[in-house]
Amino acid sequence: MPIYAYRCRVCGAEFERLQSFSDTTVPKCPEGHEDVVRLLKPPAIHFKGTGWYITDSKRGNGKNPASQPTKEKSMSGDSESSENE
Repeated sequence: MPIYAYRCRVCGAEFERLQSFSDTTVPKCPEGHEDVVRLLKPPAIHFKGTGWYITDSKRGNGKNPASQPTKEKSMSGDSESSENE
């Protein structure tokens, strides 16, 4: 069940309630006011385990694209020498 954040429009108090997705009731303020609005808050996300870095994604085959040198075009060097001749 998610935790929803609310703010009272009368006194400005912010509070949280654990509610199910299907629950449509709006809770009362801790001070007893009924004019309450639900706030939008970012969800809590926890990344666990491996696979979150470029070096972790290709662990099984021993070929890591981040650690391999890039191939330079040898054709460009040849074309420059032939133009100068």
